[in-house]
Amino acid sequence: MSASPFILTPLIPGQPNGPVLVERKPFADERGAFARIFCAEALRQIGWPGPIAQINHSRTDKAGTLRGMHYQRPPHAEAKLVVCIRGAVHDVAVDIREDSPARYSHAGVELSAEAGTALYIPEGFAHGFQALTDDVELIYIHSAAYNQAHEAGLRHDDPALGIAWPLPVIGLSARDAGHPMIDPARQQP
Repeated sequence: MSASPFILTPLIPGQPNGPVLVERKPFADERGAFARIFCAEALRQIGWPGPIAQINHSRTDKAGTLRGMHYQRPPHAEAKLVVCIRGAVHDVAVDIREDSPARYSHAGVELSAEAGTALYIPEGFAHGFQALTDDVELIYIHSAAYNQAHEAGLRHDDPALGIAWPLPVIGLSARDAGHPMIDPARQQP
């Protein structure tokens, strides 16, 4: 394999198959710059499970807006690579794997277009983000197609998760506000 087009940094040390910060290595010259967004060969080493099933684009207009915490239940669980192409976000992945010793732990990282960063989120993690700037745009690369019957979510403000969002939360959708809290007796949403 040739040199990786990315710097790959696991966000939860010692946690196998967890979220990974992906930093692009741009090539620049007098014309501008070029950087790879996705490379299956390079991402396979951190768990990318297969072909790309779907690519989505989202735009968020106002800083403070929160989207998430979303996931798809098996057999439609998905891995995703979230790429910030405009502005900046605080991006969070929560471990929801039933057999994980780190279940309900989370990793949060700032993604920005300027830094050229992305977040790899493996299957078995819920995902959400908060816009840190106005006019944010993200590209999501998914390993599985969206399946409405298998969509689910966690509450962004669930005390069991303890996520500290950097800005006051605004713009929460009715769907995201309606996600269940984690039941401490069952330890699942």
